[in-house]
Amino acid sequence: MKEENGLSKDSEEQYEEVFSDENLQEDTVDVKDEIIDELNNKLARLQADFVNYKKRMEKEMESINYYATESFVSSLLPTIDNFERALQSEDHDKDGFYKGIEMIYSQLIKTLKDNGVEEITALHQDFDPNFHHAVFMEDNEEYGSGKVLEVLQKGFLLKNKVIRPSMVKVSK
Repeated sequence: MKEENGLSKDSEEQYEEVFSDENLQEDTVDVKDEIIDELNNKLARLQADFVNYKKRMEKEMESINYYATESFVSSLLPTIDNFERALQSEDHDKDGFYKGIEMIYSQLIKTLKDNGVEEITALHQDFDPNFHHAVFMEDNEEYGSGKVLEVLQKGFLLKNKVIRPSMVKVSK
């Protein structure tokens, strides 16, 4: 049974049932919900990606600052050594020049401490290859084996990372 529009009466009823206003509205609501869910998922992923990017950039900037500081501090260490040698060379406690040099040295050490640089404590401590570099070994009955007897060159930490180990003499 063909009609003018080319559909049989049964087909026409099925067509009307499928494309009725009620079915179209339900389908439209379902499609809208799917689109909204998909867009919400994309937005959530985009936000997570942005947060991850922001954290990565903050870590990278912190790393750049840290390594720049490490290089700068490492280049200052020989100057600190020379200050200490100058202050130990002769006893000029009453000399104004000596006092000025001592004040500059103290200020430099304080500035370094304020920026996370610490001296490695070594004298009379147990030898630790992570913090100390043994240059000499000596028999010593006063201290047990593996104790640091003398510090030949101070070691330094920058925010808990060794930037220069202490050069030490160790008991056998």
